[in-house]
Amino acid sequence: MSGHSKWHSIKHQKGVADARRGQLFTKLTREIIVVAREGGGNPEMNFRLRLAIQKARDSNMPMDTIERSIKKGTGDLEGGSLTELTLEGYGPNGIAILVNALTDNRNRTIQDVRGTFTRHGSSLGENGCVAWLFDSKGVITIKADNVDADELALSAIDAGAEDVKVESDYVEVYTVPEELEKVRATLEKNEVRIESSELLMVPKSLVELDEKAAMQALKLLDKIEEIDDVQNVFSNADIPDSVVEAYQAA
Repeated sequence: MSGHSKWHSIKHQKGVADARRGQLFTKLTREIIVVAREGGGNPEMNFRLRLAIQKARDSNMPMDTIERSIKKGTGDLEGGSLTELTLEGYGPNGIAILVNALTDNRNRTIQDVRGTFTRHGSSLGENGCVAWLFDSKGVITIKADNVDADELALSAIDAGAEDVKVESDYVEVYTVPEELEKVRATLEKNEVRIESSELLMVPKSLVELDEKAAMQALKLLDKIEEIDDVQNVFSNADIPDSVVEAYQAA
């Protein structure tokens, strides 16, 4: 695996601001509703629900909010009329972008996403145009503070991880989707502090961008992410560290 676009880490650093706006909890609630509706409200029998609950707990969502969301999904409470939607398109320098959304109005969401692409000189494509460039992977993110990266990598590989990537301030552990929970549990037994663990679409290869295109890509990804119905945004952009730092400081 050749790496990732750094958008994932930027999103985690934006998490506090998102939570203040209420946007993060809204996205987490919608995810729980949909996976509970599709696979049932028992986490022991519903793999995706277990992951969604863990993701919500990682973000400090109250348990009563999680439980209400599950009941909406199972129909015990009203408010669960959401559908999943995947949109695909091209960004600066032809980078591939995948957008996952949960919506109660498909046409509205498509229009909002298409309009955002267009305003940033990019275009929405047909279904399947870029999805083949990504693989579904479990990704565990760990703060690098006071962590022996080499020892962590060995523990993760021993637990069943496929790959480990070490950056300046975080470590990412990659797994096949079915091994995500097992690897996380093993790392937690070793007293590793998990920042997040979730299923993500990871690019098979990356497209290098110069500073101008990289900044345009980050602005586009951020604006798509801000759309209320959008849950996740993935790309195969290889963004220079200097551009990430400048974007975060802006």
